[in-house]
Amino acid sequence: MVGVSDGQTSAQAPAAARTRVGRPLLSLALASMMDEVHAHSGAVYLLAADEPVLEMAVMAGLPRAFAAPWERVGLSAPIPVAEAVRERRLVWVGGEQDMARRYPRIAVVLPYPFALAAVPVATPTTVYGAVFVTWPGSHPPELSDRDQEHLTAACGRLAVRLKRAVEESRPLYAEPDLLAAPAMGGVAGTLGTVEAARMVARLPYGLCSLDLNGRVSFANAAAAELIGAPVSQLLGSQLWATVPWLNDPVYEDRYRAALLSQQTTSFVALRPPGDWLSFRLYPSTTGLSVRVSRARAVAEMNRAGPRPGDSPSRLVTISQVLSLAGALTEAVSVQDVVQLVADEIAPAVGSQALVLLGSRAGRLHVLGHRGYADPHVVERFDGLPLAEQTPGAHVLSSGVPAFFDSREQLERLYPVRHSTPDGFAAWAYLPLIASGRPVGTCVLAYADTHPFPADERAVLTSLGGLIAQALERAVLYDAKHQLAHGLQQALLPHSLPTLPGIEAAALYLPATQGMDIGGDFYDLVPTRGLAAAVIGDVQGHNVTAAGLMGQIRTAVRAYTTVGQAPEEVMRSTNRLLIDLGAELFASCLYLRLDPERGRAVMARAGHPPPLLRRPDGQVRVLDLAGGPLLGIDGSATYPTTEVELTPGCVLALYTDGLIESPGVDIEDALAALGQRLTEAGDLPLDELADALVRSSAAAQERIDDVAVLLLRARTDG
Repeated sequence: MVGVSDGQTSAQAPAAARTRVGRPLLSLALASMMDEVHAHSGAVYLLAADEPVLEMAVMAGLPRAFAAPWERVGLSAPIPVAEAVRERRLVWVGGEQDMARRYPRIAVVLPYPFALAAVPVATPTTVYGAVFVTWPGSHPPELSDRDQEHLTAACGRLAVRLKRAVEESRPLYAEPDLLAAPAMGGVAGTLGTVEAARMVARLPYGLCSLDLNGRVSFANAAAAELIGAPVSQLLGSQLWATVPWLNDPVYEDRYRAALLSQQTTSFVALRPPGDWLSFRLYPSTTGLSVRVSRARAVAEMNRAGPRPGDSPSRLVTISQVLSLAGALTEAVSVQDVVQLVADEIAPAVGSQALVLLGSRAGRLHVLGHRGYADPHVVERFDGLPLAEQTPGAHVLSSGVPAFFDSREQLERLYPVRHSTPDGFAAWAYLPLIASGRPVGTCVLAYADTHPFPADERAVLTSLGGLIAQALERAVLYDAKHQLAHGLQQALLPHSLPTLPGIEAAALYLPATQGMDIGGDFYDLVPTRGLAAAVIGDVQGHNVTAAGLMGQIRTAVRAYTTVGQAPEEVMRSTNRLLIDLGAELFASCLYLRLDPERGRAVMARAGHPPPLLRRPDGQVRVLDLAGGPLLGIDGSATYPTTEVELTPGCVLALYTDGLIESPGVDIEDALAALGQRLTEAGDLPLDELADALVRSSAAAQERIDDVAVLLLRARTDG
């Protein structure tokens, strides 16, 4: 995979022309796009042939190291180029704040002012990849119609040419990045004339010229004297790589900030033992000019210099870890962790498959996997004893990562019967250690033999630590979720009793945010010749709220069974809630139903009013008398209201999750609910409950759980 040549293959070309190199199609298209819209950097990604991954084929205007965390990008990744491909549209990011709000992972790694546009490279039927281009932070916050049209049209033309190349079986390969060539032979290409060079040499402060890769292409004598290194040593090298006291990612970060934002940046650095120097960087699209001078009054800044012997991590490695750490913070459940490792980490490190292993009862347990065509291969990991000599068990118990460049290396250390062959050619076994204890093993598999140099091993080991922390949180969340779900199921009625003269249906939906549990409840209680219905909502969305909900529901049933009147049931429940000392409140609506007389007596404690639909389709909100929420005032009273409930009438009882959503007025929400009840009220009650919820704001993202209890008076006894 990667780029496309616009020339012929050697098999297609005439013999005399076989040594010719085809025109770099991607590079030329990218350079033309950038020139048309006055962008200062950009890149072309192509879609991999056999996996949902975008791979960078060519970059222009900036070193590829700037985009190292995103050289391989999963299509589901939340970054602009992947979004442009998924949604088949131009994605515009208008600046630093827009980037931080919409794509925080990128903003953490590249916290500089710049604008970006990502455009899919696609025909109406096929996506081939995407392009992004960037502008300095001074660019207007909106992309002009002209530039948008230019970019869209240029990517369309590129897609047509890629389609033609694929149809003609032309080779796909990477193309050299477009960077300004460093001027190594003197100053003519940097400063112009010899006389200008002499003038610069006479200046009392230091001047350096850096190319886009940060290499020194010119330095005057004053700069060499201030930095403390001869000009011959500086030329062709990066300052932070050559001069020990400048070997700090903070200083390299200033160079990156200047190039990406195209804005002047500066920093001060301590030249041992006590000389502070000021570096001011003036960027352009071809490199940077650096002015070096003695810093003034820096001692007051209390800035500590680099400690002797320190060997700072390379900034690109830090960037990669930060980006992937940001992704893992979004994982909630174990399957979320598996999916994010598959979508974000595996493509970034070039892995084609993964297995996430945990331990239970002294054996390995497969938590999730991706990339295996045959799931039976993964099943071989499941249930392996931790005491058995397998790489997964050994890494989990020892806490030491294991890297196998080839199958031969794996089988040399572990017999075939222990190594669980899976059809891949190289593996990284990463121990997942969190809070000082092993929580699992991450197995990354590679389709081809894969050497693991020291820096890559360090990155993978660091990622293993991040995965472990996310996995530890996820395992705890899943355990709490299972507990909450089981408790919720146990506390709500499994079915509603059959009552003479009353048809009933109920629906409960948990919140889509939080622990998937809440305090909403409902019940239908048969009594002698009558029936009682109750619906309520305990404050909170946790196990405590659910447990209290169960106590209230049980209490209401007990008070109803002993024959208390509706107002007494509410008063008794209120006192119970206060006596329990839970410091939680609850709303409640209680009904005593008398279908023979066609009446219902209701008592309300701070609960949303019910809706009554008459047989003619008219719906009204019942204005009931009531008292405060349960659990506030031990002396509160709860007056009752009698409502006519003739055959064919439908009572709709619900909790506030059905009508409350951010930015929606309660009166408007009630009116909308009444309209839905008017239009769908003749449906069977089960279908009516679904219709009421499906058409509400609660059908999508629910910040609160929802309970609905529908009652219809009928003529049969």
